[in-house]
Amino acid sequence: MKLAAIVLLLASSLCFAQESGDFKPATSNVLDAQYPQVDSNSRVRIRFKAPDAKNVKVNFWSGEKSAMEKQPDGFWTFTTRPMAPGLHYYTLNVDGAEVSDPASTAYFGGSKWASAVEVPEVGVDYYLPKDVPHGQVRQVWYHSSVTGTWRDAFVYLPPNYDTSKTRYPVLYLQHGGGEDETGWIRQGKANFILDNLIASGSTKPMIVVMANGYATRVGYVMPDLTGKPFLGPEFIKVMQERMGAFEDDMTQALIPFIDKTFRTLPDRDHRAMAGLSMGGMETFQTTFNHLDLFSYIGGFSGAGNPFLMGGKFDVKTAYNGAMADPSAFAKRVHLLWIGVGTDEPERMKSGLESLHTSLDEAGVKHVFYESPGTNHEWQTWRRDLKDFTPRLFQTAAKTR
Repeated sequence: MKLAAIVLLLASSLCFAQESGDFKPATSNVLDAQYPQVDSNSRVRIRFKAPDAKNVKVNFWSGEKSAMEKQPDGFWTFTTRPMAPGLHYYTLNVDGAEVSDPASTAYFGGSKWASAVEVPEVGVDYYLPKDVPHGQVRQVWYHSSVTGTWRDAFVYLPPNYDTSKTRYPVLYLQHGGGEDETGWIRQGKANFILDNLIASGSTKPMIVVMANGYATRVGYVMPDLTGKPFLGPEFIKVMQERMGAFEDDMTQALIPFIDKTFRTLPDRDHRAMAGLSMGGMETFQTTFNHLDLFSYIGGFSGAGNPFLMGGKFDVKTAYNGAMADPSAFAKRVHLLWIGVGTDEPERMKSGLESLHTSLDEAGVKHVFYESPGTNHEWQTWRRDLKDFTPRLFQTAAKTR
């Protein structure tokens, strides 16, 4: 019995050691930082030094909000339950003050710089850098007569752009609310997704433009929304004004600048637009109001009526009746694509499912994609981009 007990104890110790040793530094950490760590079960371990703090909590925006445990060495630790793959924003609350984790790379999300941890998806590498030809990402500045300001955008140029004379189709790809024009590269890994898809031959080489989704017209004064309800009438009025300003900036300033600056195919058959969440709403408003400019449309967790999700989508009247004649719409629009994560908030999910059902019932040709097991988060939108881009510019395949 004594020998058996010793063997059992050693076995238990070995299992614990293997579990403890399974955690590895996340790829999203700053240089040489050992924490946060992720294990093979997709659990995240946070470690934060605050020896004088009385109370430290970790707040994962995807759901987990928990008190951290103080260790004798002054560090606070916490280990999550298994998490969905992808990039998860989080912040720390130290005695009531919200702070970022200095060991994590900072990302702009939730209208602020925040920490995030990358949880790998087992066996998946479509958004990781590989030994394939890589495109370049450049930041450009243009002056907008709509806003009266200098504005910037990030532009992905496909491999061999600088050594060829080829003209390319263009995808305008928008970030979500609370994020900015850096999101699709830093959080979404869009450049690696495009590199890998182009290298595989499944996606046409294209230019991708990622613009700042916030715009304010010259002379517009933002009203004070302090104390006003989210999605209340005052909030909606401001959103409508700013989305309208973005639409005009996109069509009157940005597109002409891109067509003048880069070797594009400057016609609607070679121009697409897509966006996530708020960017999906902007996409639908901009493209449906300008079908003379766009023929490929994608909404990633954001489409349909921007402000009233969950209700019936009236295909006959929506967007000034752009889809009222499904046959005519199909001839003009080569692709209408809608995506949502299966674990997204019910209001968002039901709204997009309702949109999908309404389009089906009306006979409007479209693609509806559901990302399994993901929420309103970057892994959903990475998957969306992976499914969406191979469908682009297949109808208009000729280049000049």
